[in-house]
Amino acid sequence: MPELPEVETTRRGIARHITGKKITGVIIRDRRLRRPIPSGLEKKLRGRKLMGLTRRAKYLIFKLDRGALILHLGMTGSLRLVSRDTPANKHDHAELILDGGQRLRLRDPRRFGCMLWTADDPLDHELLRKIGPEPLGGEFSASYLYAKTRKRTQAIKTLLMDSRILAGVGNIYANEALFAAGILPGRNAPGWLQASSGY
Repeated sequence: MPELPEVETTRRGIARHITGKKITGVIIRDRRLRRPIPSGLEKKLRGRKLMGLTRRAKYLIFKLDRGALILHLGMTGSLRLVSRDTPANKHDHAELILDGGQRLRLRDPRRFGCMLWTADDPLDHELLRKIGPEPLGGEFSASYLYAKTRKRTQAIKTLLMDSRILAGVGNIYANEALFAAGILPGRNAPGWLQASSGY
């Protein structure tokens, strides 16, 4: 599953190629994602200009001259910039046709991703509004994590993977961080400070 670093790498890789481009067409081959691609999305996106690409947790936010497209890669999703004559794979469920001919193609074999449009501030969308601070952002600190663990009995790994506590941390990075800190993943959250070398 793409975790925060992989999603950020995707963002950086495609942002400079799409910013300033106009969406001249939209192709939806299969709407059956984790959250179905809404009908009418093609009309909402066609003719819109891509103003920038940001990220919140594991969500990519395509800022348009009107509204925003929110995209999640799910467990197996990826985005590819391809030329107009690149044949579609059976798992290429949606694509944006950009002026100049390039296409931004969403491939999602297991269909656990989502592709949604909002006219409002995307950070106020139901999927994003309750997400906790970014792990590498200024709002996250040891004192924040300490405060969040005081009245919880769940395992520290489970807490780190709770997007309401911390944005974008999945199984791999939670395990790696705990291993580096010498903390057993199953240790209860209030007891993590007493951990030393659980491995």
